[in-house]
Amino acid sequence: MEDNVIVDSSFTAVVNAPIGDIDIPAWCFSLPDKEYQGCSPAHVAAGATTAPDGRRMSINVEVIGGTPMVQHYVEKHAEPHHLVLESVSDLFTTAGRTTMVVMWELSVAPLDDGRCEFTNHVRTWATEEFTAYLDRQGIPFDVFRAQRQPFSRAHNAGETPLFAASLERHALRQAAKG
Repeated sequence: MEDNVIVDSSFTAVVNAPIGDIDIPAWCFSLPDKEYQGCSPAHVAAGATTAPDGRRMSINVEVIGGTPMVQHYVEKHAEPHHLVLESVSDLFTTAGRTTMVVMWELSVAPLDDGRCEFTNHVRTWATEEFTAYLDRQGIPFDVFRAQRQPFSRAHNAGETPLFAASLERHALRQAAKG
């Protein structure tokens, strides 16, 4: 699978809340649509549902590098300070529809009593369908990867501090409730 990696991107930002007040899965699976949209100009919509096996699922719609994507993030690992989601995401391009796998990993680590470091780590790789899609167009995988990386990295860099601020607001609201 490592040969099919398109992007591996990780950025961090500070959350001004104590680690004990942070619950990443609770934030992720209750993130309002407008709040998600406010975390990036590329974000179109978000909602939560369940996968057929009952695991929690976050559905996100965004446009990266001009390509609309629908991500079907299924929870793979969920603890208050660490969430791993995996999606076989749909991409809608001028040359047709295809898929790629996206792994979205969110975590926090304490910096001191009142602050944490938030990490937003995104990895994408090609499905067999995606490889065939590129082959039909005569696009070498390395060329696609080189063109996609700057868009994906810029998107992740932009959304990370805004996700951290949203997570901070969520943590502080929950702490105020009791």
